[in-house]
Amino acid sequence: MASESGKLWGGRFVGAVDPVMEKFNSSIAYDRALWEVDVQGSKAYSRGLQKAGLLTKEEMDQILHALDKVAEEWAQGTFKVNPSDEDIHTANERRLKELIGETAGKLHTGRSRNDQVVTDLRLWMRQDCSRLSALLWELIRTMVDRAEAEHDVLFPGYTHLQRAQPIRWSHWILSHAVALTRDSERLLEVQKRINVLPLGSGAIAGNPLGVDRELLQAELNFGAITLNSMDATSERDFVAEFLFWASLCMTHLSRMAEDLILYGTKEFSFVQLSDAYSTGSSLMPQKKNPDSLELIRSKAGRVFGRCAGLLMTLKGLPSTYNKDLQEDKEAVFEVSDTMSAVLQVATGVISTLQIHRENMARALSPDMLATDLAYYLVRKGPPVLWRREPRVGLWPQCGAVHHPGGHSALQCRLADRPGASTAAGPAGLEPSPPRFSIKLAQEEAAAFFLPGLAPSAVGFQEPSRSGEHGQGWQEEMGKEERGLGPLPCSGPTPSPAGQLGNLLPGVSWEDWPPGSLDGT
Repeated sequence: MASESGKLWGGRFVGAVDPVMEKFNSSIAYDRALWEVDVQGSKAYSRGLQKAGLLTKEEMDQILHALDKVAEEWAQGTFKVNPSDEDIHTANERRLKELIGETAGKLHTGRSRNDQVVTDLRLWMRQDCSRLSALLWELIRTMVDRAEAEHDVLFPGYTHLQRAQPIRWSHWILSHAVALTRDSERLLEVQKRINVLPLGSGAIAGNPLGVDRELLQAELNFGAITLNSMDATSERDFVAEFLFWASLCMTHLSRMAEDLILYGTKEFSFVQLSDAYSTGSSLMPQKKNPDSLELIRSKAGRVFGRCAGLLMTLKGLPSTYNKDLQEDKEAVFEVSDTMSAVLQVATGVISTLQIHRENMARALSPDMLATDLAYYLVRKGPPVLWRREPRVGLWPQCGAVHHPGGHSALQCRLADRPGASTAAGPAGLEPSPPRFSIKLAQEEAAAFFLPGLAPSAVGFQEPSRSGEHGQGWQEEMGKEERGLGPLPCSGPTPSPAGQLGNLLPGVSWEDWPPGSLDGT
């Protein structure tokens, strides 16, 4: 029950609290966000008190009606917070007393703010996880739709920021979508652990008044009940897990933003942000800055800081509730707001992003196919030496050279049919792999595509090893498992010759390998 000063704890105190201390101690500036769930929890608790015989039916109805009035004032923005309102619980009970008098004091019978606040926080976070999950899935769906629409676009894949292998643009998009799918799963797991009822634990030693916790669980739709009252009022594992989830999700979003920032520079010119998600310079009119992506990248640090800050708060606390735990709510609210904004901005960036196919194609070069050809030779069963010894590996015999005709082409000795003779290799080395004709190269290339390049795949499939040539594709994961599965091609399957033409502009099948190495 509140004292004459309006404090829930003021009974034994004689002097007034120092104004600076009162402001320092107050959390109403931010925990007012819990007003709705605080009313919800109080309604459930009043029903528990009535069942336990601690409230009459008339008193319970009076409290429930007054709580509806409190909620209405909050919803309409007419609720007046007093300077003495230390927190949301004090504010609501003070207003309840103004509406129905001393009956309001009975609502707090057997209830501590220790179990009340953690119940409120769990209710709020449970609801917020559903909201963030919906925003996250909207981003994932946007990425999948984009990958499906642009599955035919090829561009360089990078390792160590060096051009590595040709990949599909859709493969890059879905690499980030897969990471976000894990984040979505992780958030649902966190939500399950949030959904545990602590109400009825009292301050530390439980509630001896016969309040039915199973009734409270049913009223508030919790999935389980806490097992220990000391732990229930003081543990904030669920807060730490939520903040870690946000930190990991922001890590993934920050990395995606960094890629797009690089791809959007003049040096790459692969993508261009929409004006709706860019800003300019006050001094340099030619500038178009990717502020949306830069802020996604930078806000990751704020989220990390909140996670680390909470862990630092928790690690030195003695058992049960301490005022330090007041810091948890501000961290949760700020991180929730940040995640909400970031997910919506990221969805907008992806949905409006413009890609420059021509620039992506120009960035592809023949030497990027060296690994593909190495895989090809492995399938053909070449001598083992070139795989063991770098000097006799694929690259010395498969380099990008300029032909008199003015275009680049791949020089490579390719494995022939079984039984063919071998040509002499470089001095001191074993014979080079046998050579074979262009027509066989066409047939073999048509039977083999790397993950992310296969016409029937968009990055979620791996090649099957069944069959003589490894033909066929097996789904690594279906739509039922991840919601992202293999995506069908929207157009006709491109021919191997068309694939080569996309990879190497100006080079036809007749040019590859060059005639001098064709063996025909």
